[in-house]
Amino acid sequence: MEPTSTIIFIIAAFSLGIILIMQRNNIPASMRRGLAIAAIVFIAFAFFLIVYSLTTMGT
Repeated sequence: MEPTSTIIFIIAAFSLGIILIMQRNNIPASMRRGLAIAAIVFIAFAFFLIVYSLTTMGT
């Protein structure tokens, strides 16, 4: 796995979560739930990538 693309994805996923939290009042109600679910999935996958990269660091 290429570390540069992994790091970019992790930063983008956490940035999306932060932006959604900070701008939750400006997002239309019809889009709010879908964006929140997408952010949760992306952040969970980012955590998986962090743990995976830490476990395979020695190989």
